[in-house]
Amino acid sequence: MTGPLRWLRRAIADPKIVRHLLADEGEVVVDEVRHHWVVYIIPVLECLGALVLFGVMINLPVNAAWVPFIGALLLFGHAGWRALTEHMDRFVITNMRVFRVRGVLTKKIATTPIMRILDITIDKPFAGRILGYGHFVFENAAQEQGLREVRYVGRPDQRDLTIQRLLQRSGLRATANEREEEEGTAAVVKAATTAARPRANHPRRPGPPTARRLPPPRPR
Repeated sequence: MTGPLRWLRRAIADPKIVRHLLADEGEVVVDEVRHHWVVYIIPVLECLGALVLFGVMINLPVNAAWVPFIGALLLFGHAGWRALTEHMDRFVITNMRVFRVRGVLTKKIATTPIMRILDITIDKPFAGRILGYGHFVFENAAQEQGLREVRYVGRPDQRDLTIQRLLQRSGLRATANEREEEEGTAAVVKAATTAARPRANHPRRPGPPTARRLPPPRPR
């Protein structure tokens, strides 16, 4: 029985983040962000409501007990589906990019390279400041790739610092590569200019000998 349950958990409740990594390019996961536990409050309340309906069902006659029974089943089903949806929504930060995987039966993946993230806004409501969560709002390039907003991120300040460090490292690496390319281009242009310039240090041809003027003869 353990085998089928494990297979079902992997098939439905595992987003399989490793499959989306560029392992041959050296991509590794820096941080895998799950939703804050506050998103599970409503599913828990729905389960409690379903238990209350089951208690009411016991005290009702048989011909009327089916109404709270159906209501309890619907609440349980909705709570489980909502909790599973929140569980499968992952925001992943790697050394090359950020991407978001969500969906239970169907998958939706939004990704953008680290260098295309220009601005990050952290929105922390009053409850988020107390409980330790916030919402990420990506602007410009990330917005175009479907990463407009990532909600209920735990420890948002630390996650923001992680992205900023990756941006800094990527920026320094890109600057060094651009500098090497510019230096290589300048060397090629200088060599081509030197080769095309005419040589000015060729030996000079000797001119005709100049005639020396003899002094006039002295009178005797």
